[in-house]
Amino acid sequence: MNSEQSIVILTGAGISKESGLDTFRDAGGIWARVRVEDVATPEAFAADPVRVREFYNHRRARLTAANIEPNAAHHALARLEDDWPGEVLVVTQNIDDLHERAGSRNLLHMHGELLKARCQACGHVVGWRGDLSAGHVCEACGRTGGMRPDVVWFGEMPFEMERIYAALESCSLFLSIGTSGNVYPAAGFVQHVIARTRAPTVEMNLEPSEGASLFAQAIYGPATQTVPEYVDRVLAQGW
Repeated sequence: MNSEQSIVILTGAGISKESGLDTFRDAGGIWARVRVEDVATPEAFAADPVRVREFYNHRRARLTAANIEPNAAHHALARLEDDWPGEVLVVTQNIDDLHERAGSRNLLHMHGELLKARCQACGHVVGWRGDLSAGHVCEACGRTGGMRPDVVWFGEMPFEMERIYAALESCSLFLSIGTSGNVYPAAGFVQHVIARTRAPTVEMNLEPSEGASLFAQAIYGPATQTVPEYVDRVLAQGW
């Protein structure tokens, strides 16, 4: 194993599904029950902030329920970070905290974090585990009514894109786990890796994503089974 070989891992809702959290685009997923335009855009928040906050309050309560825990796939990626001699970076589209709870430290939340709130007036970000309402006051600027979930809505720019692309352009292995392959810019990461580094690319999913044909290798099955097995293999013999 080479200490200069870095691994970048993109994770999506599929990795948290086995922990009991809803996915988005599966049959019966979140976007089958509620319209994106009603709860996950800046325009929706401007038009009906009560509805948007309630939607995220429900998701936050679900995430913090006692029965929601990191699964074997989350723990395997944390172990890979601990034991691999080079850098391991997890770039997650998920707004849950299951990677952190499993022990991942080198982690970027490109779509924000459900357990944080942000003031629309001054941009101050604070940890937030309870319900969010119009009555909450920003501790930084003192304004009321502008606290929103610190998540990236459709039409907004994902976080940490400069750091993400820098990591993609220097990685030795790119893994995509539990993603649908139809939400950009994340869906384009595999093409970026192929064009810039020609590093091996691996898709790990329950079923082929929309970009499956772009990957050099595909491993299909439950993340709690496939991810620990793949991590064991990488730590034993590389790729």
